Amino acid sequence: MFFTFTAIKKSSYNMKNFLLVVFCALLVSGIKAQNPIQYLFVGTYTDGGAEDGIYVYRFNPNKGEATFVSKTSGVQNPSWVCVSKDGKFVYAVNENSGDKPGELSSFAFDKKTGQLTFLNKQPTDGFAPCYVTVDAEGKNVITANYSGGNITVFKTNADGSLLPYVQLVGHEGYGVNVTRQEMPHPHQVIFSPDSKYIFSPDLGTDRLYQYNFNGSDPKNVLTPANDPGYVTLDDGLGPRHITFSPDGKTAYLINELGGNIIVFGYADGKFTPKQTIASTTAGDKNDHGSAEIVISPNGKFLYTSNRGAANNVALYKVQTDGTLLENGTQAVAVNPRGMMVDPSGRFLLVASQNANTIQVFVINKNYGLLQDAGTKIDVQKPVCMVMTPVN
Repeated sequence: MFFTFTAIKKSSYNMKNFLLVVFCALLVSGIKAQNPIQYLFVGTYTDGGAEDGIYVYRFNPNKGEATFVSKTSGVQNPSWVCVSKDGKFVYAVNENSGDKPGELSSFAFDKKTGQLTFLNKQPTDGFAPCYVTVDAEGKNVITANYSGGNITVFKTNADGSLLPYVQLVGHEGYGVNVTRQEMPHPHQVIFSPDSKYIFSPDLGTDRLYQYNFNGSDPKNVLTPANDPGYVTLDDGLGPRHITFSPDGKTAYLINELGGNIIVFGYADGKFTPKQTIASTTAGDKNDHGSAEIVISPNGKFLYTSNRGAANNVALYKVQTDGTLLENGTQAVAVNPRGMMVDPSGRFLLVASQNANTIQVFVINKNYGLLQDAGTKIDVQKPVCMVMTPVN
């Protein structure tokens, strides 16, 4: 009887230990799944004499810390980068202007080592390409060419390298600002939430261009959507970037020259204006310099960066109907350009081009306010940031 009782106690003890181990493993697994380590890619300008272009870091979303991994060499002005959905390939514009043609470069990315390997590059046939995006299948890469006034579409090979462009779409017109709107200036190319459309805010024409996306078509990947193919905005706003709410029902357009945000209701390629709200009031109307607009993964908070006289980040709370409520400003280093909220939603990263730094802020989960995380990334002329999971 004694031995039987001991055996039962021992069996019960082992079962408790087993369940505890399983619980801890599930807990750790859940934490990892919630906040996985990310690779952070930083696109920069190299026209100040820097030899390096794209920088790769490991970003810890539990601490807000970035550890340097690798960098490219000899890549000119890779100001904007994007990563394929599987994380295997990186595409970067070469934002050249003047007598240097704009180009698009492709790289293979090794997730194990964090190293980028140059594959090839192709001319965009448009000067100063300033934005690039890739479709979910990794078969179509699209650039916005700011000084070329056009959009270029490339097909990819199986190894991620680029074929010569298959389509060049030109914008037409000009705006009222004779200094900044003398011709079309497409500033972004972005997919709709359902990937059926491509939208392109054009700073030079005060238009939001709309295209059907036909990824399987060998040449006519983009075709105008919703006659006349664009949304006309008020004169002199200079639309720059647009982003969508997580549920895809609201769109937010930042206007660089107007220093404001237009909130649209969105459904199947169509935009319905709901609100216009200031992004910055600092400086005169020619010195607003609003740059980037991002929304938190939970859809509760929205942020814009403002250069010019402001040099700050404007904070907003997102209301239940998608409209915005001003939530103060956060001073940042000079000339804040690109921004991003990391996938965990805990941190806002702000790239201040002229200060050669990326500041990291903790996002208050209840109110959306920002607090300096006490960490920063020193890198020359940072412009764009994008992340992909390490595993």
